Amino acid sequence: MTPPSGKEDAMMDAEVREKIHLEILKRTGAYHANDHILLPSGQHTSEYIEKTLVTTEASFTEGLGAVIAKHFAPWPIDVILSTGPGALILSHCVARAHPSRPILIYGTKGVSGGKRRVTLPAEFHRLIRQGAKVLIIEDLVSSGTTVRLLTQLVEDLGGQVVGIGALWRRTKKAQIGGKEIFSLVSRDFPTYPTDSCPLCKKGVPLNQEFVKRKEHRKPSSAQEKS
Repeated sequence: MTPPSGKEDAMMDAEVREKIHLEILKRTGAYHANDHILLPSGQHTSEYIEKTLVTTEASFTEGLGAVIAKHFAPWPIDVILSTGPGALILSHCVARAHPSRPILIYGTKGVSGGKRRVTLPAEFHRLIRQGAKVLIIEDLVSSGTTVRLLTQLVEDLGGQVVGIGALWRRTKKAQIGGKEIFSLVSRDFPTYPTDSCPLCKKGVPLNQEFVKRKEHRKPSSAQEKS
């Protein structure tokens, strides 16, 4: 029997790592699988990830961040850039574990005129000096729009994006804008309209928990009394 090649070994290692990371996400409650789930869009799917729960367990997040940092360890990194609370927590762990001890900055996401945009606070501009090596960290990469906008911001300020690290990559692309994406999980789950959903045809009960939660549960808040 011929032993597996180096490439096959690497593929098996990646599969094992992905299974481990999926189990970690299950333990945090962020990843749901083997179900029949109604999405807010009205589509159905068998898997779902709740981004807000991804980084709720600090020890797990530190470990996941260390894996990303180890992958990018051969590259000198000056700055790590992220957006959103989940990605920011993950990027903090990556920055602590990377041997270059990069600084950490963050942008904000929004929509203007129906189009997505990212904004970088002016205080951070001076930290992306000419030629600065920047690593972008995201929790979930789907279309890659946010990553492309962040790359544009960095390059407009004279920096250079050396790579993209992510917890979960839903796109099959190995690169976005010519930049490598390294993700702990590379997995896209299909979604179906009701009339062509194979789970509906099998009679699998529909889990509407996530839609009901979004529609009926409101975030808690506290307000200062006058």
